[in-house]
Amino acid sequence: MRAIPLFFAAALSIPASAGVIVLDGNYQGKNLFIQNPFSEAGVGFCVFEVTVNDQIATDEINSSAFEVDMNNFGLNVGDKVVVKVKHKDGCTPVVLNPEVLKPKSTFDIVKQSIGTDGTYTWTTTNETGELPFIVEQKRWNKWVKAGEVMGIGKPGEHSYEFKITPHSGENMFRVKQMDLSKRARYSEAVTYGSTVVPITWSPPKPKDEIVFSGTTLFEIYDQYGNIVKRGYADRVEVATLKKDLYYLNYDNKTGETFIKR
Repeated sequence: MRAIPLFFAAALSIPASAGVIVLDGNYQGKNLFIQNPFSEAGVGFCVFEVTVNDQIATDEINSSAFEVDMNNFGLNVGDKVVVKVKHKDGCTPVVLNPEVLKPKSTFDIVKQSIGTDGTYTWTTTNETGELPFIVEQKRWNKWVKAGEVMGIGKPGEHSYEFKITPHSGENMFRVKQMDLSKRARYSEAVTYGSTVVPITWSPPKPKDEIVFSGTTLFEIYDQYGNIVKRGYADRVEVATLKKDLYYLNYDNKTGETFIKR
């Protein structure tokens, strides 16, 4: 009997046509569960290999459902993970709990402060996934997004900083994170006394533009509460607005009115 070449024998062990389900995220200390149907031919199961960060999983996969034991790969909570579920053509396995690889907001604030130069710094612990920290400022009786800083997403202490744009008077800032649950996790608010000179504006009945006495964040609303202009500038063009009554938020002032003529 003639021997089969080694490379040909290896090829016979791999399905001629196959698919791959790829999941990436962060290790959260939990295992994956996979529903595994029969192959299209009705012989054997659909999944023929699972890898975690390119390491082959040694779990028993020849069953209608199996568990991928993530503890076998030397992972720490927060580590990046790429799982590949390789399956035969004509069938599709189902990952029952892919959300266990999604980052969760678990951070705790160790300390936070705003320096005299306007640099907001905060130190965290207990992060378990890469999520952005959204910096918010209390302005015009609401919390407004000021910017964001990407979180490191691993246990241990991590320090971050963000250059704020304060308004005149007392300012309030905080950071928040949103994860898959859509529930926000907030820090306590930190205050900052600004030396910014209060902003004024004119004219009260503008035709072409409103001029501020300095650069400021602003919002212009119509009578129905719709924002028609917003930005950060020392003047705003209003020539394209229809003649009507409008509401103006700027600096730390809210709800002032003007009539576009």
